Amino acid sequence: MNLYGIKAIYLFEMARTWRTIMQSIASPVLSTSLYFIVFGSAIGSHMAQIDGVSYGAFIVPGLIMLSLLTESISNASFGIYMPKFTGTIYEILSAPISAVETVIGYVGAAATKSIIIGTIILVTARLFVDFSIAHPAWMIAFLVLTSITFSLFGFIIGIWADSFQKLQVVPLMIVTPLAFLGGSFYSISMLPPFWQKVALFNPVVYLVSGFRWSFYGVADVDVGISLGMTLVFMLACLAVIAWIFRTGYRIKA
Repeated sequence: MNLYGIKAIYLFEMARTWRTIMQSIASPVLSTSLYFIVFGSAIGSHMAQIDGVSYGAFIVPGLIMLSLLTESISNASFGIYMPKFTGTIYEILSAPISAVETVIGYVGAAATKSIIIGTIILVTARLFVDFSIAHPAWMIAFLVLTSITFSLFGFIIGIWADSFQKLQVVPLMIVTPLAFLGGSFYSISMLPPFWQKVALFNPVVYLVSGFRWSFYGVADVDVGISLGMTLVFMLACLAVIAWIFRTGYRIKA
């Protein structure tokens, strides 16, 4: 294992974050705080409790998960796309570093950024709503697992994209709508029976449900199923990345 190579990629990506801290960290935290002000404090104070939890507290896990998904994908996709765009990807491919070590460096940095943002949002939420964490170990596990999984997904998008516009297509047109329709702001049990069944085809439902369970012990889907679905998606992303490096898809061309 070339730890020096992994460290070099990881520190380079993290350094880029500190250089653009307003865009990388401050911006997503500020935008999420606005959600807490509008939905948690203003609207939430006039809404009934959901599963015994105040509405302001109920949306905390959903908003954190929404930020994790978007930031993990954005950080990982941009991180690997820039070497392709500038041509420095060939220096990485010719260096004595394996595909596994390359992925660990880029995905590790992207996941770290997302975890930092998620933690800051979690602390910031305390300023607006009062909430509890029933299962802190599971909360951390879902936080880390989701960050890694969607950083892997973002890495795939960064390899696939051949323009800056394509980097935004999947996050804006697919992931964000799925996150909003995945129970971030409501429980799917509030939907009519037919739409409850339709919602189960949305993978984000399982992420939000499992993460919310770690806070309040309530979930739309069994926590074991939520964890299993997340692991399945992670394995699928790893399989795609392995295929990319084996075939050289949009890397060596």
